[in-house]
Amino acid sequence: MGPAHGTMTAFSTIVVALGERSYEIRIGRGLIAEAGTHLAPLLGARGTGAEMIVVTDRNVAEHHLGGLEDSLRASGISSRTIILQPGEQSKDFAHLARLMDDLIGAGLTRDSMVVALGGGVVGDLAGFAAAIALRGVDLVQIPTTLLAQVDSSVGGKTGINTAHGKNLVGAFYQPRMVLADVTALETLPRRELLAGYAEILKYGLIGDAGFFAWLEEHGAALIEGDAAARMEAVARSCRAKAQVVAADEVEHGERALLNLGHTFGHAMEAETGFSDRLLHGEAVAMGMVLAFELSAQMGLCPEADAKRLRAHLEAVGLAADAAGYGFTADALIGHMRHDKKMRGGRITFILAHGIGEAVIAPDVEPAQVERLLTRALAAHGAG
Repeated sequence: MGPAHGTMTAFSTIVVALGERSYEIRIGRGLIAEAGTHLAPLLGARGTGAEMIVVTDRNVAEHHLGGLEDSLRASGISSRTIILQPGEQSKDFAHLARLMDDLIGAGLTRDSMVVALGGGVVGDLAGFAAAIALRGVDLVQIPTTLLAQVDSSVGGKTGINTAHGKNLVGAFYQPRMVLADVTALETLPRRELLAGYAEILKYGLIGDAGFFAWLEEHGAALIEGDAAARMEAVARSCRAKAQVVAADEVEHGERALLNLGHTFGHAMEAETGFSDRLLHGEAVAMGMVLAFELSAQMGLCPEADAKRLRAHLEAVGLAADAAGYGFTADALIGHMRHDKKMRGGRITFILAHGIGEAVIAPDVEPAQVERLLTRALAAHGAG
């Protein structure tokens, strides 16, 4: 637990160890209302240019912006706010250009700090803008969705989508701090909670079978609002990601394991036009099932483990099948060919030897993927 600095309530601290660029993830209740106390030391003696520019979206602003602004003001921090349109459609060049103009128009200087208050879209877009504005200004992530708290706000991946695929333009750009306020999760719709839960499951699937078993026991309570279960799951997820990022910051090796389910998932998102028809976490959940079923098909993984994953997703209310979206194998494979992990004409997949044992598979034959998708989509009435 973190010490009680001033009026701060107790919080857990996880360090992302990257030498001089190391930073803390602080996890607790009520951190947005205390954000000024946490963030003021980061400004140091910067002088008159040291203001924070908060980037958020309309939905998040309604619930959390007032509390953040009050906290910054109480700590003597001047701030301005830029409000984006919510949704994955905002992660494109047009919205990035508008955000850059707004940041510079708001008087951004090298002493300013960009504060990303929101979910994954806000974090990715504001983070990329911070990376390229004035060749880089300081960034703080205050994630307000479960998905952002356990995944996208940690590790420095920022970026936007193009017509060819998801996150194809971006930068690795680490924040100065991540403040994960689990009370923010109380305002989330159930669908958003479930989407974030898929990324929590991922950590158990890639390297911690014990955590997956813990989630089988406590996952439903976490989704229903159990505060202790949420704190535990966010902390364990962040600790797992911090360890991977510290070992492989720019994804030359082990960090690729965090993409379990994402090659399939990103293709499904692209096919639905990055719309609200399919949230990122929903696509990842279906993608992880496909990854385990591909692993079983190739003889890498017991079929029982693929069935166990599917059963747990269904138990908590996450769709395990890509049914009802009109996907075809050809269309999804076409999107995969634009994936960042494409090497030498072949798509790199993250597969598994079993629950808790993910592996990088750089030489998967496209015919194997086509066979899997053709069977999976036909079997469940989606293609």
